[in-house]
Amino acid sequence: MELERWQALGNEYLIVERERLRFELSAETVRLLCDEAAGLGADGILELADDEDDAVSAALTIWNSDGSQAELSGNGSRQAFLYLRASGWTESNSLAIRTPAGIITAELTGPDSATIQIGQASTASSQFPGGPGDGRSEIEIDQINEPFQFVSVGNPQCAFEVQSPELLDALELDRIGPIVENDRRFPARTNACWWTSLGEGKIRARIFERGVGETTSSGTGASGAAVASVLAGASSPVTVLLDGGELLVEVDLSLNVELSGSANRVERIRLSDQMLARISNA
Repeated sequence: MELERWQALGNEYLIVERERLRFELSAETVRLLCDEAAGLGADGILELADDEDDAVSAALTIWNSDGSQAELSGNGSRQAFLYLRASGWTESNSLAIRTPAGIITAELTGPDSATIQIGQASTASSQFPGGPGDGRSEIEIDQINEPFQFVSVGNPQCAFEVQSPELLDALELDRIGPIVENDRRFPARTNACWWTSLGEGKIRARIFERGVGETTSSGTGASGAAVASVLAGASSPVTVLLDGGELLVEVDLSLNVELSGSANRVERIRLSDQMLARISNA
């Protein structure tokens, strides 16, 4: 059985086609496959399947490395779009896929680049049921009430503004990230990002993904940071500098979000009979 490894700015996913699987994906099999030591190692798995709607290229299920599922992934969706074109699912450069957050569309701008219509962001959501309409709130970290901007971009994001790149680099995200992710006000947990302005339409951000941890890049995390910066007075488009590279995010007056960036295939992988046996027993 074959699958592929793709990456977008260091954010790696395994991509599988449901009809080719010799087993059913579950939280246990996903954790095994994504495990660095016991499996193949990855930030998650993108599971593609046929969709009943002829206008939709495929249905996408997004698995995090801990076995949970995400509503949307900007980097993952971009990899899925480019995989569909590269693997022959479609010959069109204008694609649509169905995600748990709804149907999203993309325009492929090159063999390894795409612009995705993420959809309309919102500062009020059932993902933060007790939150105020403007999404501005606080969370206690190290006995200090830290202000954040809540943004839903298909999945929940808490964006914290930091006053300098030096302070941003000094943050211990492996320690404070789980505090935010697991705050009881978010019934399905939340993603978090910390960002600082670099001037001239640029921000730098660090991302802590729900079910994954700190990542070198996140499309929805970058989108959440960009929307928060625009709400704080920045102009659009916003270039978001991440540890893995840059993403371009356009945010209009209605908070519609357009995300542009690159992704590429890393390798094709054939699962050994030994690995398949381990998965079947998971």
